[in-house]
Amino acid sequence: MNIRHLFTASFFAFASLFFSPAFAATKTITLAVPGMYCAVCPITVRKALENVPGVSKATASLEKKEAVVTYDDTKTKVENLLDATFEAGYPSTVKGAQTK
Repeated sequence: MNIRHLFTASFFAFASLFFSPAFAATKTITLAVPGMYCAVCPITVRKALENVPGVSKATASLEKKEAVVTYDDTKTKVENLLDATFEAGYPSTVKGAQTK
């Protein structure tokens, strides 16, 4: 291996440390959504959350009156999730958060 190949390989290895999404985290958060009262409510909440950029999965339960959202914290923040449910007519609060 000549010096040019060694330099090139070293450069890309070093550069990958800075351009890698290593600091990104997929997070899962549970939102309390007390305003859900019928079978259509969880569907509306789920669709509102799925439309937020960075959300990879959203579920909503009428029985538990909560929504569970998995999202990329480099693309969205909790406030955006709360705003989405509010704009859909279902104000929510954070019930719990954890890092995957």
